[in-house]
Amino acid sequence: MNNLQSEWFVALQRLVPQHGLSRLGSRLAEATTPWLKNALIKQFIRTYDVNLDEAVSSDLSDYPHFNAFFTRTLKEGVRPVDQSNTSLVCPADGTVSQLGSIEAGNIFQAKGKSFSVGSLLGESDSDSQRFMNGSFITTYLSPSDYHRVHMPVDGELLYTRYIPGKLFSVNDTTTQYIDGLFAKNERLVCLFDTPVGRCAVILVGAMMVAGIESVWHGHYQPGEVTTNQFNSGQVLLEKGEELGQFKFGSTVVLLFEPESMIWDPQYQPGTITQMGAVLGKYKAVG
Repeated sequence: MNNLQSEWFVALQRLVPQHGLSRLGSRLAEATTPWLKNALIKQFIRTYDVNLDEAVSSDLSDYPHFNAFFTRTLKEGVRPVDQSNTSLVCPADGTVSQLGSIEAGNIFQAKGKSFSVGSLLGESDSDSQRFMNGSFITTYLSPSDYHRVHMPVDGELLYTRYIPGKLFSVNDTTTQYIDGLFAKNERLVCLFDTPVGRCAVILVGAMMVAGIESVWHGHYQPGEVTTNQFNSGQVLLEKGEELGQFKFGSTVVLLFEPESMIWDPQYQPGTITQMGAVLGKYKAVG
């Protein structure tokens, strides 16, 4: 895509009814008419070369609608979770978009573009201050990827903040042309207390995403910014345990406190990730 095409692509997304199109896509993805949902699934498998050998079921009749197929579970053992005492693991299958240090509270998006921790988390408070000079990694989940998100480390959920927003598609073009893309799109912020200190897991929605879900809440309906506090011990998740899911391709952003972890050197922008693989090592806090 040349520069002019990219500019038109982004301009069109600003003009189209993003939420209306996504709601329409959601209804289609939840359709239970056998011939329709099977046709959608078969076309999707052909288009994105989906590996059904990893799925618990390769029988299309086991999926009541397209979304059930899209968020399919995997066979036990297909994604082994590294159990080393100080390891952090990849939260999802996908491709690393960016990673590195948070510079004075700013997270790098693409050349010439970044966004603040406060804008991503939805509030500049004492929690966002913890990540001011910390570390981040942004992982893009393509349509063909496994679409469940898992814990990078053992954690106790402190609060969630659901933030309605835009639904720009997430790809190389939009990250290069839309300022603060991940801080503009719909997202679910999950803040955990972990052995590595505070860890933020942010699930970012995108165009045609039919919904963001968490294992403790279920589906998040678009509405107002909503913050939910959790009692001590209410939600405890182990490393590798499922946290939530997307009903179409999108992005996961992880934030860590300063000097709390070291990336595995294999990870660079463009690196393919698999859930459960070692992402880095951490230094225990406290």
